[in-house]
Formats: sequence, structure tokens, C-alpha cells
Amino acid sequence: MEDCVFAPHDSNIPAHHVRDGQPSLHRNIRSLFPRSALAFGLLGLASIASAQVNGVAQKPYLGWSSFSQQTIDSEFFTQASMVAQSDALLFSGLQAHGYNYINMDSGWQGSFDVNGRPTPDTVKFPDIKGLIDHIHRNGQKAGIYWIPGVEEPAVLANSPILGTPYHIQDILTVPYTAGNAFGGSGTSPYHYKIDFTKPGAQEYIDSVVALFASWGVDFIKLDGVTPGSYNDDLRIDNRSDVEAWSKAIAKSGRPIWLTVSWAVGQDYLGTWQQFSNARRIDDDVECESRCATLSNWPRIYKRFRDLPAWQNAAGPTLGWNDLDSLDIGDGDLDGLTKDEKRSAMTLWAIANAPLYLGGDLTKIDDFGKKLATNDEVIAVNQSGKPAKQILGGDMQVWVTDLGDGSYNIALFNMNATPTVARLPWNVLGFAGVRQVRDLWAHADLGPSWGEFSTRLEGHGVRLLKVRSSVDRVPPVPSTSYEAESASLAGGAVASGCDGCSGGKKVGGLGLGSGNTVTFNNVYARRSGVYLMRVDSLTLGLRSYLFKVGNGPFQTFNSGGSSFLLPSSSTVPICLQAGYNSIQFGNPTSYPPDLDRIVVSGNGDAALPTGTTYEAEAAKLGGAVTAGFSNYASGLSKAGNIGGGPANTVTFSHITVPTAGTYQLEIDYQTNGVRTLFVSVNGGKSQPLDLNGSSFDDPATTIVRVQLKAGANTIQMGNPSGNAPDLDRIVVAPWFDSGWSLGGTTQTCGRP
Repeated sequence: MEDCVFAPHDSNIPAHHVRDGQPSLHRNIRSLFPRSALAFGLLGLASIASAQVNGVAQKPYLGWSSFSQQTIDSEFFTQASMVAQSDALLFSGLQAHGYNYINMDSGWQGSFDVNGRPTPDTVKFPDIKGLIDHIHRNGQKAGIYWIPGVEEPAVLANSPILGTPYHIQDILTVPYTAGNAFGGSGTSPYHYKIDFTKPGAQEYIDSVVALFASWGVDFIKLDGVTPGSYNDDLRIDNRSDVEAWSKAIAKSGRPIWLTVSWAVGQDYLGTWQQFSNARRIDDDVECESRCATLSNWPRIYKRFRDLPAWQNAAGPTLGWNDLDSLDIGDGDLDGLTKDEKRSAMTLWAIANAPLYLGGDLTKIDDFGKKLATNDEVIAVNQSGKPAKQILGGDMQVWVTDLGDGSYNIALFNMNATPTVARLPWNVLGFAGVRQVRDLWAHADLGPSWGEFSTRLEGHGVRLLKVRSSVDRVPPVPSTSYEAESASLAGGAVASGCDGCSGGKKVGGLGLGSGNTVTFNNVYARRSGVYLMRVDSLTLGLRSYLFKVGNGPFQTFNSGGSSFLLPSSSTVPICLQAGYNSIQFGNPTSYPPDLDRIVVSGNGDAALPTGTTYEAEAAKLGGAVTAGFSNYASGLSKAGNIGGGPANTVTFSHITVPTAGTYQLEIDYQTNGVRTLFVSVNGGKSQPLDLNGSSFDDPATTIVRVQLKAGANTIQMGNPSGNAPDLDRIVVAPWFDSGWSLGGTTQTCGRP
């Protein structure tokens, strides 16, 4: 047995199978849209011709928002600071590349006027009209923040509504109800709900927007909007508020961008599309004191999980998916590595999300500025054609068909271990491409045939623009398997789902090893790597642990904003010739509901080079327990590790094809320094001093380990002190100074 070596790392398918009525995966680039007319009816899209654009939202906007910096500096948000940010946007050169919005977030308001309309905090903002005039003189647009309802001081004052015989209390919902997702419940909410069936209600919103317009406001963020914001309490239901704000903006005569926020519900997409220019599809990207930095990688990764549910909903006539602030210019304070910043910028760009920076623009660093001002990447963002996720999992591929024979393609490494990513061109439906351009490097790479391969650093990205070959490849076979027709065990149960394939889905999965759905007759004509599309439904982050046959657990991390409309993501799997079983569940946490799986291919798809092993699915010794963790892979982690020799996590069957040096990525959670002892194959334990600032958000370290061919065992613990919580490990090949792999971990023959 060898000790650890550690070094830090800076159509022959049987007829009884249901054939999928859709084109196969590589023909779906232009047709990845909701699967049934019923889904469109559910959203109420039939009557929608275009978003409320007012001439301002044909493309996503670029700019800056105050909120990120506000989360770490309570003295930052003042008129003087906003003047400085406006000047910095201009003189930094950002504005020359299209960044022209200065958006003031929560905290500007101090009181109410005689008509119950919000007025500025005169200490922080002594002359808001003068501030906005300064922003306009700099050639920029000014944004402001508000939330639905009427705040309590205006309610208690029962202010008269401008231009009407009505007063504030005349327009409120009775009994009094919270006016938005921040208000809680009861008779004294933070903001009181408005009843828009009452006379004077619309006129009140008209008066507020008219006041904002008189200041010169160009952008309004309406926050705390529900249904959504992880609150589907229909007693609040701000859909009528959003419509009223939209009507008020139109009546004002001023072209004002309206964004609704945050994490609004996908089930009500018709309202958001008709009455707003953009919608926040996620919660805040900032840590807000839950970690030591502005943001971190788990909060960026959350966007990758949630965006597939919304990817078909955006465009010039539909409005835009808002992924929140982009914190990439404040050095270490951002909480992201340089590769992670580039990946974040790429996702925002290829998703056509509004690009608004956070942090302090007066201190923006050269690297962040270089990322933000790459005009080729900005052009991807401004294309008006948001990307679709073609492949999910650990090596993701997002593609935009530009409609002229060219494509924008982003390849993302979701692990911290460097990898060689392979993209077979047949996944996109053609044999090769005539021209490849690297948009980050501004380099033409020439033609590419068969597949494209590239080294990706940890959490790294390659953003390409390619022109496809005229040589199309034949469509691959695909077969759909409905979850409700599979074998249901334990608490798993089928229920109606109008937006689902077959009109049903399966819920009640997870939170116990017996609550599963098993597809027993997944057919493959030959052994190899196939693509499995999973159509699932969730509100927020959820994860499956699935396994093929008697193989190890694999992880499917998903997100979404609906239990009525499925989200699709595709991952590679190994199948044996003949019939296979695939089981879905989650022994220790919450999986999504499951609509169906679609298996496609000829067995020649590519596997990621690394293999993930979840800590909660390992052997837990002594007092170690597994439980829910929102930002953890698998939506669970192992805790109570250490403090005694028996309190360990043992990963068995770490299987590699050849002996040698491998990367071991350890994703852990701790607040402060804790020591983790690691032993490989019973060898001497080696200590790792691991630091972090959160037991919620995983951090990462990478070490080298020596593994033998076949199965290996890795044990982690701390015989005397407390160890960090463990999320997962990733075992991946070690790279030499060039491109060569020191082996591979992903093979279809592993047990």
C-alpha cells in the first residue's frame, strides 16, 4: 500500500419502447422550447406579442448597481458615492464599451411626501434630482429601487392620493396583508398590500412613477415580487402590482426600464414577460455577511443550475433573464478566482443577461476591467439570442445558434480540477466546423473536425464562435421513458402535471434510500457512453443521486422555479449493451420531481475526465451524519467529522484504470481553520489545514494523491480536533506541464 503524496495545486430499438416525438439532441439547438401547447396555455403566453419594451429593452442593458458594495460597506450608499461611481464609469473607459446605467438600490428613501410617495433620505441624498442630472450629463441612465405595496408611515398618515378624492387606506387590501415577499404576514406588514380593484389604486402608482420620472429616472427595480422570491403565498400575489407599474410607466411618457425581482416564479412567466423588461430568476448573488467576500463560486454555480428552466423564455420580444450583479472587478474581495470571474462573465454574456457590475468602480482592477470590456464577449451578450444548455453536469456546453450558420459556444469546467474538455461536433449535428475563434483570446484557431478538445482550468471556460460545416451527421436515435411508467418505490408517487410529458410526474422522492423511481428497461444497442436528458421540476436547488445498474451513485444537481413546468438538462452516462436500469432518488436530501428521461446516442459520447463522490453517500463512521446543505453538491453534506478516531468519512471504490498520480479535489465547509486528516488505501494520514468563512458555501482545495489501478479507499477525519464538514471529492487525472493526462478516471467498465 502506498502513502498519499500531497502537493498544493495553485433503429434497432425494440418496438415496445416509446419513441421520443422530438428531434434528437443535436437537432434540438433551434427547438429547445416548452414541449406542449398546454405549457404555453398555463403561462398565458398566447396573447403576448412583446415585452413592455418602451424602446429601452431590445437588448440587455450594461451598467453598474450599488447593492453589492452596500453589503460590505454600510457607509457607501450616499449621493457623493453615486457621483463618484458615475464619474468612474465614464473615465474608466467602461462607458465607451456600452456600460451606461447607474442603478441605486435599496436605502435611498427616507420619508414620504404629503401624497404618500417615497422621498429621499436628505442626509444621504440631499438633492436626488441634482444627482440624476449629473448622471445624465455623463451620458448615463439612472436607476432606482422600490418594492410593491405602501409602507407603514404612509398608511398611518392616510395620505391623500394625488389628483383623486381617495386616501391611502382606501386602496389597501382588507384585512391588511403584507404587500410583498419581505413583509411577512399579519396586520402590521412592512409594506401593506394594495387592492387594485379599488378606485385610486392605479392612480397612486401613477403618482409614484410620475415622481420618479420628474427626477429623470430611467430604470426601476421592483423588488420582493411574488409569486416567487421563494414565496408562492397567493395572499400577496404582486402580479397586479407589476401590471400597475407597467401601466404607470407607459402613462408617464418616459422610457423607463422595469425589472421585477427576485427569483420570481416561472409559473407566472406570462405576466413578467408582458409587463416588465427583465426578471430576476435567482436570489442575491452576494454573500451578504454569510461569507467573507462579496460573492463566491457556489453562488455563481447556482445560476448554472437555475438558468436551464428559463433559457427558452428570453429575447427581444420576451424580456431578459436577470442573473444579478457581476462582481468581477474587486480582486480577492470578489471571492472568485480569475478563471471563475471569466466563467461568470461568459455565462452572463451567453445567456444575454443584463451586464451590471458590482463593487466599487473607483477601485476596479485591471483584470476585471479587461474582462468587462472585451467587445467580442459583449457582442455575444448583445446578440439577442440567448444560449441553450446542450450538456450539463461537470463539463457543460451552452450554445447559441445565430441563424446564419454560425454559433456561439461556451465550454465550462464545473470542477476545481483542471481538465481536458472534449466536444464532439456531432452533438451539435455536424461533422466539424470550418472556423473556430476564441473570443477571450481574440484568436482564430482554424477549422476543427470530429471534436474540439481544450484544456480548461478549474471552474474555467472557453468561449468560441464557430462556423459550421455543411456536412451534417445523421440524427441519432433517442427514446423517452416516462417516470410515472417506471417502478416507483417507497414514498414515490405519480401525480398530474399539465406541463409535463404524458401529463404526469413523480414526486415524493428522496429523504430515504427507499424512495426511488427506477427505469428498468433502458435499452442500448451497444455498450458505450450515451446522453441522458432529465426533465425535472423544482422550486430552488435540488439534487438527484442516481445510479446505473449496480454502479456507484452519480450526482445530478438541478434548480428551477416551478413544480409545474419541467426544466431539462443532459448528462453522459455509461450503458451496457441490452437492457439497463437507472434509479433516481436522494437518500439524505431533497431531489426534484421527475417528469421523464430521454436517452440518445450511439454509444460514442464523451465523458468528463474526473469522477465525483458525494460525502453523504460514503461510509459515515461514528458520530458523522449526513444532512441538508443548500449550496452543496447533492444538496447534502457530511458533518460532525473528527473529534475522535471513529468519526470519519470513508470513500470506497475510488476506481481508476491505471496506477499513478491523480488530483484530489476536496469540497469542504468551515468557518475558520480546521484540520482534515486524509489517508489513502490505509496509508499514513496527512493533515490539511483548511480555511473558510461559511458552513453553508463549499470551499475547495486540491492535492495530489497516488492511486493504484482498480479500486481505492480514501478516508478523512481528525482523531482529536474538529474537521470541516465535507461536501464531496472529485478524483481527476493529473496534468503534466503540457496537455498530457496522467490517466483517466471515467471509464464505462468501472464497477
